[in-house]
Amino acid sequence: MPSNCAELEARERDALAPHAQFSADSRGRNHPEEPPEWRTQFQRDRDRIIHSRAFRRLEHKTQVFFSGSGEHLRTRLTHTMEVAAIARNIARALRLNEDLTEAIALAHDLGHAPCGHSGEEALDELMQDHGGFEHNRQSRRVVEILERKYPDFTGLNLTWETLEGLAKHEPAPDMPLGQAQVHCPSSSLEAQVANLADEITYYSHDLDDGLDSGLLTEAQLERDIDCWKNASKRIRDEHGDLPEECRHYFIIRCLIDEQVHDVVGTTEANIAEAGVASADDVRQQKNGLVAYSPARREANLQLRAYLYKNLYFSEVVSEPHKRATRLLGELFRHYQAHPGDLGPFAESMIAEHGLERSICDHLACMSDHTVIREHERLLNA
Repeated sequence: MPSNCAELEARERDALAPHAQFSADSRGRNHPEEPPEWRTQFQRDRDRIIHSRAFRRLEHKTQVFFSGSGEHLRTRLTHTMEVAAIARNIARALRLNEDLTEAIALAHDLGHAPCGHSGEEALDELMQDHGGFEHNRQSRRVVEILERKYPDFTGLNLTWETLEGLAKHEPAPDMPLGQAQVHCPSSSLEAQVANLADEITYYSHDLDDGLDSGLLTEAQLERDIDCWKNASKRIRDEHGDLPEECRHYFIIRCLIDEQVHDVVGTTEANIAEAGVASADDVRQQKNGLVAYSPARREANLQLRAYLYKNLYFSEVVSEPHKRATRLLGELFRHYQAHPGDLGPFAESMIAEHGLERSICDHLACMSDHTVIREHERLLNA
């Protein structure tokens, strides 16, 4: 017989730590639905996210290099998949709910603007008099308002726990179904894991793309970055001389492994010290429990500063983004003057959400190359 939802929930009770978020304890969805038959609630969330249009669009959005710059360079979609893999590994090691962790990780960038962080900054500036723009808040708008796949509700109707994970620095979402509001200074451990896995992923894999592009060199990294130097020595000691591509891969793999081990060990100690006995005990902690050790945090800050100086702000990376974000601004102003050019869906949102927010939603959903094509169609015809 297939495993039904109740059996899967029972397995969680047997396998997960008491401070994990159990599917059976979910606070539910804003719109009541029959429980899934052969999935847990969080598995249903994960599947809805994967099948969303917003998830597919990530394939054509920038991670670091402008989308289409190279076959082997990461896009926002491949980055998201790598975040989910690392997040699951950490959650598994800590006996947390892997399905919830994965759902949050897969959805964390659904609201990201085209053209990378430059596009986010451009939209935030354009929206400064209309509530601003921030991609975590936009991810919430995508899954709660903009996806239209179901006949009985707007959005994906995800569980409260998945929405909580997408809130990040914002207050936790309102409790669904008229439940009493609870003040939650922290989010679930699963949400905290997904957040830190994002950081592990983009620092480590941005190094890989930087090396592939030629903007970074091993010699520079050996000279300037302590964690690279240490990992490189470890790989040489264990494997001798390796071909360049293989060596880079193993060094970056080593960096990821070191960070994952550090996070698991530090978090386990934090959980024990806090004495939390449930997921809601975790939410009442003043500070998050999923963390790096101080030494690892310091090493990552060094790496972060290096990447900003030598990769993110380099002309090769930033110039295409600057050109594309200029087009975003021109499109925004064009739509303000000609809202009929937005298309039926975005135009239908104006009455409820306002012109500028509807324009912002429309632009944020675009891929990098759609921005260019729409600009050419509407302004260069």
